[in-house]
Amino acid sequence: MIGVTTPALRISGLHFAYPDGREALRGVDLSLAPGERVALLGPNGAGKTTLVLHLNGILHGGPGRVEISGMPVTPGDRAAIAEIRRRVGIVFQDPDDQLFMPTVAEDVAFGPANLGVRGTELDDRVSEALAAVGMSEHRDQVPHHLSFGQRRRVAVATVLAMRPEILVLDEPSSNLDPASRRELAEILESLPVTVLMVTHDLPYALELCPRSVIIDDGRLVADGSTVTLLADRELMASHRLELPFGFDPVAAMTALAARRKNP
Repeated sequence: MIGVTTPALRISGLHFAYPDGREALRGVDLSLAPGERVALLGPNGAGKTTLVLHLNGILHGGPGRVEISGMPVTPGDRAAIAEIRRRVGIVFQDPDDQLFMPTVAEDVAFGPANLGVRGTELDDRVSEALAAVGMSEHRDQVPHHLSFGQRRRVAVATVLAMRPEILVLDEPSSNLDPASRRELAEILESLPVTVLMVTHDLPYALELCPRSVIIDDGRLVADGSTVTLLADRELMASHRLELPFGFDPVAAMTALAARRKNP
């Protein structure tokens, strides 16, 4: 049909229970359009991580369906899962979980090299990814000699070098100082990919994601504009979500819009 765009992510009726019988997902439906930036919010234990680990087949087995740009996540098909894991890049909360090579450039090259990318194309991918996160001048450094904020940016670059269609970020602002937090926000805003951001940092969600969804007890309980959800005090309280003391999401959104209009 003309004008119909395949969703970057479509989750339909997804259920999942752990071996001990605990139900972590109870019929989740979620769709993200290409290029959308969406925050995934919810209290601890709500099912956020469980949901994310279904996006590239790490977890599977319950009823329901996950599709990435129309391609189903089928854990039994090794070739299909390899392609899904190229399309879905996950940046974990601790960058040290993703950095293990002697230099920054080697870390960024690791993923595409495992896909068989070689020579000039590999060099181009490394340079492109490092430029995207503002870390080109650090390509020959030892990753663990960098600051925490720099390591997080390199971790993002390791995923970007795979040229994913969806970037999943797990608590991207955690443990960052204010300057590093702002720098990462500017980088994330500039990336031409679909973003799903798991976060407890509600002001960061407001700054980066026009849309948010709330998951609680394995169910998607709210889906709407981030400012509308954050301004609904009853909704927030009922799902154990709290804004910083004195933070007004409507005023903050107005100030953010003005800043973007007149940088």
